[in-house]
Amino acid sequence: MNYTLHQLQIFQKIAELKSITKASEELHLTQPAVSIQLKNFQEQFPIPLTEVVGRQLYVTEFGMEIARTASKILREVEAINYKTRAFQGELSGRLTISVASTGKYVMPYFLSGFLRKHPGVDLVMDVTNKSLVVESLERNAVDFALVSVLPEKLKVNTVRLMPNSLYYVAGSTMNLSVTTPKKVLFEKVPIISREAGSATRAAMEHFIAQRKYTVKKTMELTSNEAVKQAVLAGLGCSIMPIIGLRNELKSQKLKIISVKGLPINTYWNLVWLQAKNLSPIAKAFVEYLEAEKEGIIAEHFEYLE
Repeated sequence: MNYTLHQLQIFQKIAELKSITKASEELHLTQPAVSIQLKNFQEQFPIPLTEVVGRQLYVTEFGMEIARTASKILREVEAINYKTRAFQGELSGRLTISVASTGKYVMPYFLSGFLRKHPGVDLVMDVTNKSLVVESLERNAVDFALVSVLPEKLKVNTVRLMPNSLYYVAGSTMNLSVTTPKKVLFEKVPIISREAGSATRAAMEHFIAQRKYTVKKTMELTSNEAVKQAVLAGLGCSIMPIIGLRNELKSQKLKIISVKGLPINTYWNLVWLQAKNLSPIAKAFVEYLEAEKEGIIAEHFEYLE
């Protein structure tokens, strides 16, 4: 047999995604190139690795065994690369972070300088809702989590980064102002919310329940970006973080409606389990944040003031 690491990487990705098209997109290769490599890889085995039923690609049981072995080989190769950099005096390895969805507007700015300083560090960042972020932290599946509400049942260490403020936001086409009765804002205007498990959704529901508003029309969407687009389209209003609205507020496509009790103010915190033994990379990242966070906030988030 004479297969290459490149072929192992391609087949492992095809087995993971069950699609040549998706594998080519993720690997930044053309679809014909991936198909050719799959064909060349298959020719080295007497047993089929994949099969096509209708227009759907399936990986055979034998193919899944090969894919699992390929994953182990690729991890070992990755470890060799990390060790080589380490012997050259470079910080190298993988940094894993789970980020509450709105945090995607925050975390990249706190990572960019660190990754430029340490090119041997690979980043894996999962963006999802708060409940899944906390779950990944609890399972010790990640080095860090970025949350705006600290998990209650876990003992964690924290680095406080920056404020997270939620406002009542409307599209410019909505005929609403500071004089609009507050009950109208919640009981007559459709309210757009995040999905269950989202910290933004929990904060909104707590605010509404405290004031005993009866929300009659709601729409549930699974990302802050989707909520923003729905508000822009005039489908309703929402209580949402200002962090992702800079351009829309500046262009006056969105407007903030003043409501007593708002904004809801929390902080973005990078957290990790107290019992976790941080890797050298993770320790270096914590030290970097402690030293640089104020400068990063001043440079990139001054507009929040």
